[in-house]
Amino acid sequence: MQKIAVIGSGTMGNGIAHVFAQNGYKVHLIDISQSSFDKGLASIAKNLDRMVDKEKITAQDKKETLYNITTFMSISEGVKDIDLVVEAAVEDVELKLKIFEELDLGCPQKTILATNTSSISITQIAGATQRPDKVIGMHFMNPVPLMPLVEVIRGYNTSDETTDTIMELSKNLGKTPTEVNDYPGFVANRILMPMINEAIETLHHGVAGVAEIDTVMKLGMAHPMGPLQLADFIGLDICLAIMNVMYNGFKNPKYAPCPLLINMVTAGKLGIKTGEGFYDYSESKKAEHVAARFT
Repeated sequence: MQKIAVIGSGTMGNGIAHVFAQNGYKVHLIDISQSSFDKGLASIAKNLDRMVDKEKITAQDKKETLYNITTFMSISEGVKDIDLVVEAAVEDVELKLKIFEELDLGCPQKTILATNTSSISITQIAGATQRPDKVIGMHFMNPVPLMPLVEVIRGYNTSDETTDTIMELSKNLGKTPTEVNDYPGFVANRILMPMINEAIETLHHGVAGVAEIDTVMKLGMAHPMGPLQLADFIGLDICLAIMNVMYNGFKNPKYAPCPLLINMVTAGKLGIKTGEGFYDYSESKKAEHVAARFT
């Protein structure tokens, strides 16, 4: 397995492409616009520069990594003779189903189709294809080049052969793969997102302020980042999407998203990527100032 296609050049997509390319795989990065590629490749180059500065890789390693990435604006062109596709488009079930239907038609029969979804059913996605045994979840963590975990999610029809291949491939990337079964939120987000949602509820009900909630979790529970700062880092729209998937999947009110989270997403206050969430990022990306609304 040497040729990899990655669908989407956003935060997760470019990180996944970076990791595969740095480990010697030929990567076809597929997106719909040149501006998306420009941002994605600039992010990869910036992350590689940091690694060069820290002497983790050489300048030649950086050059070879970037050389291993080729961009395509067409799925059909980008997936010819590919061994594995990793889809990393936005967390929208209808979009993913459409992409997988197209991938199934355009990819060789040998190709494994993986999705980086953080919560959507692998079994449902596999249903859009004629190869459900070769569809699997490959959930990388953000930032992809730094985080060692890959959550490997088996759909109902995912074969042992497909699972074993992806587990071994993840190890070849220097990651630690962990096999889980296909239920809403899987393991990582089934535990993480309700905690974040409860932190937002705690703020919403006036129990404590933004900095105070994060301080309690950092200093009291040894979390490296408080839950509200983490929500800003992930993106509040992503948090809401995952909570909705779990709420709809389990029909359990404990997964209902907090009204404050819904309002913030509706207002476009999505965290770091929009410059404001629970913190104000207009001057720094380090969550040094609580957003004016919460002071």
